[in-house]
Amino acid sequence: MTAVDNRTPGETRRVHVREVGPRDGFQNEPETIRTADKIALINALGRAGFERIEVASFVRPDVIPQLADGVEVLRGIDVPDTVRRMVLVPNSRGLDNALKVRELFEDVTLFVSSSQTHNQRNINRTVEQTMDDVAVMGKRVVAEDLTFCAVIATAFGCPFEGHIPIDRVLDLAEQFAAAGATEIGFGDTTGMANPAYVSRFFSAAVERLPGVELTAHFHNTRGQGLANAYAALEAGCTSFEASFGELGGCPVPAGSTGNISTEDLVSMFHEMGVETGVDLDALLVAARQAQAVLGRKLTSHSIIAGPVLWSTATP
Repeated sequence: MTAVDNRTPGETRRVHVREVGPRDGFQNEPETIRTADKIALINALGRAGFERIEVASFVRPDVIPQLADGVEVLRGIDVPDTVRRMVLVPNSRGLDNALKVRELFEDVTLFVSSSQTHNQRNINRTVEQTMDDVAVMGKRVVAEDLTFCAVIATAFGCPFEGHIPIDRVLDLAEQFAAAGATEIGFGDTTGMANPAYVSRFFSAAVERLPGVELTAHFHNTRGQGLANAYAALEAGCTSFEASFGELGGCPVPAGSTGNISTEDLVSMFHEMGVETGVDLDALLVAARQAQAVLGRKLTSHSIIAGPVLWSTATP
């Protein structure tokens, strides 16, 4: 199956790029970043033109101490009104805590792993238990007039269970949609995807989930992240998640390195003539600021080489 291009002749392609570094990136750092530094970095990202930034999560602080200051960060940031602030919620208790500060964000992300083993190791629940909770939480999120976003981890393979059938992943996606999710992300949690499979996957997802915003979240664990993003784009996906500086990864299992670098993803799209609405120069300022805060060189190509000298593809 191939996606149908519904654009009129000459129409410019546009994608949405969501920045997840302040949550997905910071939680995997070995040290805890100072609250003031987090706020400064998120403010810098806010000036880069993102429509959405994932700012914090409402997980137990003893499980992920790097994000224990989430409410302080949400209260301290100063981003444009055009930026939607997102939070990640693992369960009903987390949602209870999040709703105590409902005024500090607009979007809520609920998540599950398509792999039973990964879900158990990640949040100590079966997939079925998680989805039962999702059905309840989804109603609460929608009732609060918040945007209900979903993420399905290990969508392209699990290090414990291997290949995950497309139908299993899309069945979970349909359950999320039935619970009220208007945007569903598919995570290549440990970097097991390849472009050919990504193309088949998103062609099937576009067909199965009409009217739902589908988001691709790739990791660069094995160096195929940008190729996978291109394959998703060509299959009809127009929404992507990435992390500035290529920060992040998956704590289960060890060795699952970072997300696609947001600046590399945006740079690629701009070179192809695909609009993102993101100011690449401002994004690079934020990425280099993160490098200074962390005190080490980050791994994105764009930090090292800088952007190319043109903004659209050459003839």
